[in-house]
Amino acid sequence: MKELVEVIAKSLVDHPEEVQVIETNKDDAIYLELKVAQEDMGKVIGKQGRIAKSIRTVVKAAASKGDKKVIVDIK
Repeated sequence: MKELVEVIAKSLVDHPEEVQVIETNKDDAIYLELKVAQEDMGKVIGKQGRIAKSIRTVVKAAASKGDKKVIVDIK
């Protein structure tokens, strides 16, 4: 999941070298924290959060094969 979020984010931003994805396992969930450069934040979130919602939807679909819930947090 970490690689998937990283590839998607790097394709959206102007500064792909500043994209970081931190994966944390807690309880029965996987938390993915996506960090991008401040000037790229709007590109990752999108108008009315549409791109962020799309990223979460793609990750949720990819994680549906496993037992764990995946939560994507954008910072």
